[in-house]
Amino acid sequence: MKSSLCSGTLIKWKDEDGFGFIRPKDGGKDVFLHISDIRDATRRPQEKDTIYYRRTVDATGKSRACDAFILGARRQRMGSGAYRNGRSATLSKAWQDAFPLSQLVILSVLPLIGIVHLSWVIRNPLPIVVYPAMSAVTFALYADDKSRAKRGEWRISENTLHLCELAGGWLGGFAAQRVLRHKSQKQSYQTEFWIIVAGHYLAWLFWLWFAIRRGW
Repeated sequence: MKSSLCSGTLIKWKDEDGFGFIRPKDGGKDVFLHISDIRDATRRPQEKDTIYYRRTVDATGKSRACDAFILGARRQRMGSGAYRNGRSATLSKAWQDAFPLSQLVILSVLPLIGIVHLSWVIRNPLPIVVYPAMSAVTFALYADDKSRAKRGEWRISENTLHLCELAGGWLGGFAAQRVLRHKSQKQSYQTEFWIIVAGHYLAWLFWLWFAIRRGW
């Protein structure tokens, strides 16, 4: 159940992971805050920000903030009709930006050519199944990890996510980063992710060069 509006100071904020803790103005235990629970913000939260929020309890019984906003960094809302129309258009654009189909198609062209050619050479369709299957698994792991982060539970290790990407699920990882806004801001993670992508590209380029040289 949500409480009345409360306020407090953001005493800790991990911007790369998108969560932190609020120290309530009226005292008591610190309250967990996730980036997805901040409404109408004009910027990212920072430590020492004053946060207004409603207190709720998650499935594990832990106190967390919801319907939060940053004092002095809240976007002004329009009238009800204009706001609904504007928000609908904004959400539509946000979805398009979040899931850039054209980028996903461009990234998948070379692997697709390599996989189809490999399957044809070895007369086995199994390689064609690997990328979609591992991408689905990787996307699901990203979604589960973000859900765990919101609940404050034990996270899926980054090594596990990278291993799935290395096994062929990097396209699913790319889609999850855009759609779920997860792991897309952490620079160290992005560096390792794009090294994995580059490794796949080099592997397919080598395979196609080798196959052409052998006349396959």
